[in-house]
Amino acid sequence: MKEFKYVITDEVGIHARPAGLLVKAAKGFGSTVMICKGEKSAKATSLTKLMGLGVVKGDEVTVQVEGADEDAACAALEEFFKANF
Repeated sequence: MKEFKYVITDEVGIHARPAGLLVKAAKGFGSTVMICKGEKSAKATSLTKLMGLGVVKGDEVTVQVEGADEDAACAALEEFFKANF
């Protein structure tokens, strides 16, 4: 399993538009992608679960990637977070 931590810098946190893009990006990989905030976690392929995490500016999330293409997925998703959140 690969993982990285990221502090959200977007003024409104993880909101609908970029969360939808994140779902599409996560579905492009064979690996399972989980977004964790504190004790809560959600699969990155579920928009409603992602929104349910209530991630706001300043929150630290952990992105966990596990599967056959985890190296590529983790690197791509880290770049995605830097560009969108």
